[in-house]
Amino acid sequence: MKMETITREGQEFVLVPTNEYEQLLEDVEMLADIKDYREAKLSEEQTFPGEVIDRIILKDENPIRVYREYRGLTQQQLADKVGIQRAYLMEVETGRKAGSVKTLKAIAQALGVDLDDIA
Repeated sequence: MKMETITREGQEFVLVPTNEYEQLLEDVEMLADIKDYREAKLSEEQTFPGEVIDRIILKDENPIRVYREYRGLTQQQLADKVGIQRAYLMEVETGRKAGSVKTLKAIAQALGVDLDDIA
């Protein structure tokens, strides 16, 4: 790496070519991404792919349906896990029924998410 040092007003500075400076910035960003990735892997908090979150937040899809599909469950499989009728689950997923707190807690548990994630 080519560099030059200069001193101005008692403070020393390092000058580097612009292309090398830009590469250093990219390297710093990459290292920050690696650090964040490692921390996420070590964290006990579950993470989801961006597509899952985009469907819920950007596309305003029903989170129960999105998490159910992400988990690879059919409506019938999830209904059986929760102990409810598939038709009732369908009404909750489509917004025709709100679902009781007890039912929503059971659905969240079956999907491995927090109640806040689906309510």
